Amino acid sequence: MTVLPRHSNACERARMRKTVYLLSAASLCGCVAAAPPPDAGGQRVDPMPMSLALEEIITTGVRQHLKNPLGARFGAMLAGERTLNGRQEIVVCGSVDDKDAANGTGGDKPFIARIYPDAGNSFDLVAMGDERPDSGILVGDACRMAGLSIESKKS
Repeated sequence: MTVLPRHSNACERARMRKTVYLLSAASLCGCVAAAPPPDAGGQRVDPMPMSLALEEIITTGVRQHLKNPLGARFGAMLAGERTLNGRQEIVVCGSVDDKDAANGTGGDKPFIARIYPDAGNSFDLVAMGDERPDSGILVGDACRMAGLSIESKKS
């Protein structure tokens, strides 16, 4: 049996930061070889109202990625739409608290997701913050770049 060495917390944070940046860039920029337009590279979205149907798609999709989906409490959510490469997508930023009452773990986590109306409202969770303090900052930065700034609760 081979035992792999544990990476330091700094290495894990750096790897998480790099992963979130790459995911954010890939999801928000699209795969376009052309020169970016002057409006922040197509990253920004046109704000849209949050309908009950859209909220249901989001909460159902996010709950699939939580340790305590039934106890989840959703905070503020903002949505916006855009078209990238001829495909309509809705970008959603929000926060969720999935604290487990039995052991007190979880807490407020920011998230960013995409919904594709032309594909049966398929849901794609792009990134979610976790216990590391910088992960929430990275998700928040991606949301701000899209024009959907969500302020998370301070504990």
